[in-house]
Amino acid sequence: EGNEPGDSAKITYSELLHKVCQFANVLRSQGVKKGDRISIYMPMILELVVAMLACARIGALHSIVFAGFSADSLCERILDCGCSLLIT
Repeated sequence: EGNEPGDSAKITYSELLHKVCQFANVLRSQGVKKGDRISIYMPMILELVVAMLACARIGALHSIVFAGFSADSLCERILDCGCSLLIT
């Protein structure tokens, strides 16, 4: 379910696993490894779930900052957690 009424999508577990594995490989190709800290700055969309699960799959710690936060708030959170990658 999305933020807007009527905004929804359906996905099977198999499709989700495929997307998560693909994105985990993208993160690995960017040098992300177990224990790295990643910030995710996205609205409530399917790709947010994929990014979060991909981080968990490779053992990277993730911090979700919802898209309603200002640039200054995002900057503070990135600096506080010492993240090495921002997913938008």
